[in-house]
Parts: sequence; C-alpha cells; structure tokens
Amino acid sequence: MDYFIHDSAIVDEGCKIGAGTKIWHFSHIMTNCKIGNNCNIGQNVVVSPEVILGNNVKIQNNVSLYTGVICDDDVFLGPSCVFTNVINPRSAINRRGQYAKTKVGRGASIGANATIVCGHDIGMYAFIGAGAVVTKTIPAYALVVGNPAKQIGWMSEYGIRLIFNQDGIAFCQESNEKYILENNQVKKY
Repeated sequence: MDYFIHDSAIVDEGCKIGAGTKIWHFSHIMTNCKIGNNCNIGQNVVVSPEVILGNNVKIQNNVSLYTGVICDDDVFLGPSCVFTNVINPRSAINRRGQYAKTKVGRGASIGANATIVCGHDIGMYAFIGAGAVVTKTIPAYALVVGNPAKQIGWMSEYGIRLIFNQDGIAFCQESNEKYILENNQVKKY
C-alpha cells in the first residue's frame, strides 16, 4: 500500500485510493469511492458510496460527503461541513434513485460548519465562509457567507480577497496574479 489508513478507520471494498493519501481515526470510506493522490481525510469523516475526490483534497474532522459529491483537485473542506444529496428527505420514503449531484471546483475552500444543499455546484477557487448555507450554484472565485449564502466579494487562487478597480482589474499582491472582472465573472489574466 502506498497510502495510510489508521487502524480505527474502515475502507469498504471497491474503493480506489491514490498514493500518499492518509485516512485518519474513525473515518469510514464506503463502497466504490475514488480518492486521488495526496489527500488527507481527517478524523470521523464519512465518505458515502461513489463519492469522487481529486488529488490533494484536504478534509478536516467530522465532515460528511454523501453520494453524488465530486471534488476536483486541491479542494479544502473545513471541520464539520456537510453535503446533502436529497432535496426533500423523508425517513419513510426511499429516495436513493433521486440523489442530486454537487461538484466542487478545483481549489475551492468550504469553511467550518458550512452546509451545501445538493444540486448546487461550487465554482473553482470559490470560498464558502464558515457556517454558510449554500442554496444555489456559486460562481468561480466567489466569496459567499451567511444563511442563505450571499456573495460579498471575490477571491484569488491564492486565497486573498480581490478588490477590483474601475477598469475591472485586481491584483493579488502576495502572488503577483492579475484578475479581470467581466460580466460578473472573474478570470485570471
């Protein structure tokens, strides 16, 4: 094995786990998950069947990822954040055939205790604030907070808030990256 699984963790049959990945205490990786290289899955994490994680995904403690979730490379999931996969759950009604998908784009960060309602994708490098409740699709580079989550700004790939000038240009001084805002969409220049 070229990955690490703590003795208290459970990994079901049929999972594919990439090199350098670490799965920590009391976590459960369920059937047919695909986990990329160099991921870190913290303590007490549940990864439901058929979830897909790209390379270098960091999952903090107590996170729940349900069937239908796809995380691209370099995604960060903060402590106790949770994804849903059914819009209208009822205990007495089986809706396994109605699971909705949620895709988290490359480099996105989701803060502690955030809730991501299924069927709403999160764009690349978006930043979801701690405790936010995402109830709609989030554009790339967006900074959102609150319940329901509302956009309050834009973030760089480096994780710094962008301030655009009157020409729609912003610079990330820490990384020397330049961004342009056109038609309410951010692009790296």
